[in-house]
Amino acid sequence: MDINHTFRSLHVGLPEDILRRKLYGDFEGAIRLIDQRLERKDLPQALRDCMTAQREMMLRTPPDYPFDREQALARVRAYIPDFSEEEFDQRVDAGKIGWIYLNGQPRYFARFFETMCKAEPPFAQRANFQMHGVESIAGISGKEDRLERCHRLMRENGQVSNRIRIRASLRLKDEFFTPGMFLRAHLPIPAACAQQRDIVIETMTPAGGVIDPEDALQRTVCWEGTWEENPEFSVTYSYIHTAQFHDLSKPGTAELAAPEELASYLREEPPHILFTPYLRALTEELTEGKETPLEKARSIYDFITLNMKYTFMPAYFGLENIAENCARSFTGDCGVFALLFITLCRCAGIPAQWQSGLTAEPDFCGGHDWTLFYVPGHGWLYADPSYGTAAVRAGKEERRKFYFGNLDPYRMVANRQFQGAFAVAKSHWRADPYDNQVGELETVGRGLCYEEFDRSKTVLLHEEL
Repeated sequence: MDINHTFRSLHVGLPEDILRRKLYGDFEGAIRLIDQRLERKDLPQALRDCMTAQREMMLRTPPDYPFDREQALARVRAYIPDFSEEEFDQRVDAGKIGWIYLNGQPRYFARFFETMCKAEPPFAQRANFQMHGVESIAGISGKEDRLERCHRLMRENGQVSNRIRIRASLRLKDEFFTPGMFLRAHLPIPAACAQQRDIVIETMTPAGGVIDPEDALQRTVCWEGTWEENPEFSVTYSYIHTAQFHDLSKPGTAELAAPEELASYLREEPPHILFTPYLRALTEELTEGKETPLEKARSIYDFITLNMKYTFMPAYFGLENIAENCARSFTGDCGVFALLFITLCRCAGIPAQWQSGLTAEPDFCGGHDWTLFYVPGHGWLYADPSYGTAAVRAGKEERRKFYFGNLDPYRMVANRQFQGAFAVAKSHWRADPYDNQVGELETVGRGLCYEEFDRSKTVLLHEEL
């Protein structure tokens, strides 16, 4: 069995004595107890799987929280010398600075400073720190920026198409490489979907990588072999991405999908898409008085985009109860918001599904997640709650509304299922057991963590058609 499937039992939960150790940050003690329990022959399989996944999660969590209090303060004061301890504590209490206990002591999230710069423009200005990426900077200048121009053209012409060429690569860091080493590498590539056509894999290095079928749910090119010199795995691909404009103010005319086509997009998918008592109650509250699926979905989208605050997240490998925890903390990133939207829609009887890959603009390329939801008459529509929250930060209400029902054409879709398997299976733990935006790498004995390999992605061509 693929060991990554053990995550499907994560929601089973740890035994209470092990959980207490984990919450205190006594990972060594928790792992010792897990190892003792895993020796039992009578352990139910679901609990065995849960503890197996939790064991690896605890091994991988500490690098995401490298700072003690003094180090965290120093990180901010390098940019804001007069930043006070009181300001720091206020942000911790407000949930703006992520932390956990490690051996009973608070340790702070590696990217907490970047989170505050992205989520709080006045803080970024005070720090004189520029965050890159379309969500952070677009629309703040008051002029018609690239996205706003694109949205206007979509309304005027019905669609916008771009021909895009991207080069992506990954490479094991030299300190982890030994001659004669076996490596298996996966890099995401464009998948066939409603938005994408004319997909061409133009070059790959080394030659001989295995290219998945275009309809793969998490499409990759995969290399495997024994290497005397440390290789760079790279692929250059091109595709045409078309964004259709959906005017939700008008009645839809799309044919109805058959119930069996929608069934898989209505169900729970452990461990993160679950209809818990809290999420059922939240769904009922948000959809009360809403008569149509479109009205219900819009209410869910409004709840997320108008109330949630963007935060960078630690590796998804270590996250639990993603949708429900987002609905409790009111914080998350693009994937977290997407999972909450999908879960609440499905709980309301609205089919919803995952898409992810890249944001691909002429001067920016980064991993991103978003969603689709199904409405009779309109068919499958798009929603990007993360871009919606970014629009709120930028004071762009029309932009926020646009991303309910529509997407821009600056995307590369590689993944169409959350927690989907690769066509060429991995033998060990994935760096991300749920999604694939930047690639995966493993050796004979283990899957490699993100900090062990470098990866890059560059837009080489961006042509509006």
